Amino acid sequence: MERPRIYAVGNPLIDIIERVSFEFLAETGAERGSMNLVESPEQRVTPPNTKGGTRTAGGSAANTARAIAWVARETIETVYCGAVGNDSAADELHDELVRAGVVPKLAKKSTVTGSSVVFVTPDHERTMFTHLGASRSLCIDDLDLALLSDSSCFHTTGYMWDTPNQEAAVRAAATAAKAAGTAVSFDVADPFVATRYRDSLLEWIPTSVEILFANESELRTLLGALEHPVEEVAKRAAALAPLVIMKRGKDGAVVILNGTPQSVPAASVTAVDTTGAGDAFAGGFLSKWAAGRDPVTAVRFANLLAAQICTVEGCRFDRLDRERFQRT
Repeated sequence: MERPRIYAVGNPLIDIIERVSFEFLAETGAERGSMNLVESPEQRVTPPNTKGGTRTAGGSAANTARAIAWVARETIETVYCGAVGNDSAADELHDELVRAGVVPKLAKKSTVTGSSVVFVTPDHERTMFTHLGASRSLCIDDLDLALLSDSSCFHTTGYMWDTPNQEAAVRAAATAAKAAGTAVSFDVADPFVATRYRDSLLEWIPTSVEILFANESELRTLLGALEHPVEEVAKRAAALAPLVIMKRGKDGAVVILNGTPQSVPAASVTAVDTTGAGDAFAGGFLSKWAAGRDPVTAVRFANLLAAQICTVEGCRFDRLDRERFQRT
């Protein structure tokens, strides 16, 4: 393929970012750093004295797609597929994806576009209250399997396991990708995904995924290794995929390639908001991987991009210095 293409599938969301106190978050009963599903937008908690928060395009795979396009739109084609409503929020998402250099393949549904209220506490950790809305309705027929099969990589996340039809779509996409020689990239994305869908993921990942992204907590949960030394976690993780990338926050990341682990240090910054850091990491890695860089080099770049996105509010790549990253 003359110009690599990455085909991403996920839940398109509008993120509404609010800064709250530890006390307010505790009143919600949510675990700090978690993603919590709510049945309707009205069910989400609103902090006192709110001014409406910062709105931005969101959703894990969409953030990753925007990261790839932001880094390498001239050299990599990035396609994003998801389900949205027939409303102004869908238009907002479409336009932001286009501005970012992503090719949107958005299926219109009769329900409202999904959205997520993101509470950022004083330690810069984000806790999400997400109404999936129309994104829950994504099905196999919404995928362009021919375009996906003609891509270098298919990327998706564990959030797609939240409905049977979404999971079925991802399984079909991965099967088509494998048959065509397209690499399958998967981000577990959230510790609660690893808890809720552990058995299903342990059945699917080893037979379908070539590039696995997971943070240490997610891997510990999947592998049943909550108290094991990190070296043992890395050793066990090697059985999940040919390339496993274990994210460790301020301790960097561990690249596990064909069973051999190598640690890569983190980039140091003063954090403002961790929203989208893991998504940016995946996007940074895939942008370099698609360009032919080795995994360790790609992870060094991913660490840098993930760290820098923590220096701005929201997953806003337009607030970073693009020329700096193109020189990296």
